[in-house]
Amino acid sequence: MNQRLLNSLTDAERLLVAETERDALKGLDEDELLDLHQRIRRARTKYVKNYRRGASAAVAPRGGRGFSYPKNQRDRDKAELFELSLARVSREVAAAANRAAAELKAERLEAARSTSAAPKATTRPPRNSATKTSSPPRATKTTGGLKKDASSRAANTRRQAKRDAS
Repeated sequence: MNQRLLNSLTDAERLLVAETERDALKGLDEDELLDLHQRIRRARTKYVKNYRRGASAAVAPRGGRGFSYPKNQRDRDKAELFELSLARVSREVAAAANRAAAELKAERLEAARSTSAAPKATTRPPRNSATKTSSPPRATKTTGGLKKDASSRAANTRRQAKRDAS
């Protein structure tokens, strides 16, 4: 990181960026990571908003976007710094969520194994072909695919509804 940029940060911002270092993130649980993620996102959004507002306000007096670009360098750099910090925290949140999901899955599998060794058999009434009602066989030949057939049926239904309404 640029030392000039770090020197331009307030104490609160410097502490916030320091919380996103690898060693500091390792000791946090998922809820603490999510809280940090939200605080970093707020800081990033603040500086992105400041940069955009300043840049758009400076276009007319300076005579174009290219001339106003260097004017907001500090806000642009701060927004980028917080974006990088947010990416670090996001990766750690994802890793923590994956660990939690794996632990939960292992617990669920262990609980399922301990409650019953074999799955329960379901009892179904026996199928009797004599009691089965026969329906007419469906046509298997199509005219070009299921989507086209469905479209044709829908068009016929709309046409019939129009006739019934009149």
